[in-house]
Amino acid sequence: MTKLEKLDNNKVVLEVEVEVERLEEAMGKAYRKVVGKINVPGFRKGKVPRRVLEAKFGPEILYEEALEMLVPEAYEEALEELEIEPIDKPDVNIKQIEPGKPLIFEATVDVKPEVELGQYKGVEVDHVESKVTEEEVQEYLTEMQEKHTRVVVVEEGEAVQGSIVMIDFIGYLEGEPFEGGKAENYSLEIGSGTFIPGFEEQLIGCKQEEEKEIQVTFPEDYQKEELAGKEVTFKVTIKGLKQKEKPLLDDDFAKEVSDFDTLEEFRQDVLNKLKKDAEKKDRVDLEEKIIGIVTENSKVDTPEILVERELDRVISDFSQQLKQQGLTLEQYCQLTENTEQSIKEDNRIEADKRVRANLVLEAIMKQEDFIATPEDLEEKFNKMAQSYQQEPENIKEYFEKSGQIDVLKKEITFRKTVDFLVDEAKVNIVDKILEEVDTPEEEMKISEQPE
Repeated sequence: MTKLEKLDNNKVVLEVEVEVERLEEAMGKAYRKVVGKINVPGFRKGKVPRRVLEAKFGPEILYEEALEMLVPEAYEEALEELEIEPIDKPDVNIKQIEPGKPLIFEATVDVKPEVELGQYKGVEVDHVESKVTEEEVQEYLTEMQEKHTRVVVVEEGEAVQGSIVMIDFIGYLEGEPFEGGKAENYSLEIGSGTFIPGFEEQLIGCKQEEEKEIQVTFPEDYQKEELAGKEVTFKVTIKGLKQKEKPLLDDDFAKEVSDFDTLEEFRQDVLNKLKKDAEKKDRVDLEEKIIGIVTENSKVDTPEILVERELDRVISDFSQQLKQQGLTLEQYCQLTENTEQSIKEDNRIEADKRVRANLVLEAIMKQEDFIATPEDLEEKFNKMAQSYQQEPENIKEYFEKSGQIDVLKKEITFRKTVDFLVDEAKVNIVDKILEEVDTPEEEMKISEQPE
């Protein structure tokens, strides 16, 4: 028997009563575990009768073991009986445990808040569909061209913008070499902007083995105070010249970088891929707009514990991104003068929005009775098997053994819910210019810039 009391802030108290028979059964199991650990004079270890054990130590010696076995089981049954979904571990208080009487305990726990759904079918939304332009296709091809650029040695000729020069140099301040102003076989791309302003430009026109004096002035905010704002002279020797050589955008290029024989076929394939990418992005944008509207139409309090968990996930994902760049979160915080808590605070509003949206989607899922059917699971296994080039049975076995079938089912039902909302929505396809009509003046200045 279970009683339910609702408290503030999405907390509930469950008073659970467990039958005498179940308590006695748990006590019997506890005795069999405890008796092997207790020494009683006159009895062999593990052979002390239960009545003797309880007479000597009291029945309390069995309570801890019995409760460990019985309370979690009874608690889960109570949750299922009352259809309660907890979001944290319960705080358990034993109210009664005596021989011959039922076990009574209280469990205080945070639960998912009730969601008051507003309109979620047929919401109206304006949506801009992306259009892939010829300029975007050309930009993609140009990037491919850049990736396949070769660097070739220039035996004769002069350095030009974009040339890579191998140089020796020594820097002089007021006629004396200064610390850090010397290097040999230094590779410098003219136009890269990696050297002091004015240095690279003066190398244009130089030939191999040429010696040249270059005058430049260090910036006023240069990190070394003794050089900041000072005019210096560099004596430079050109040791070698290289030039980047881009491949021509022709049929040979298409054959080299793709499975197509002509540039026109490759161009068409690029166009198709960019269109698919644009369609995927459009779909995500549309889903986010609709979910946002549906969430705003509904009422729900976001439990702080769920927001904190979402922020922990944000930190975890961010840490993984930093790891791929060779940084730890601690190093990032030191470099940027941030803390883990400040990063959380910067993301708190968005985390709250995501939690609210998830709670609303779960409520719609239950309202519409969406479930993941065996057929849905099989389809998911087949798609994943195709992506990972595995057999569907192997994918299924992995999820079963790792206990993640329920996670997969939840993913499927969420996808059904979002697709349902999109299918039911009234989507107005609008032109980008029309959507910007109500844009604030400052933003309009940005949007009016040529793309």
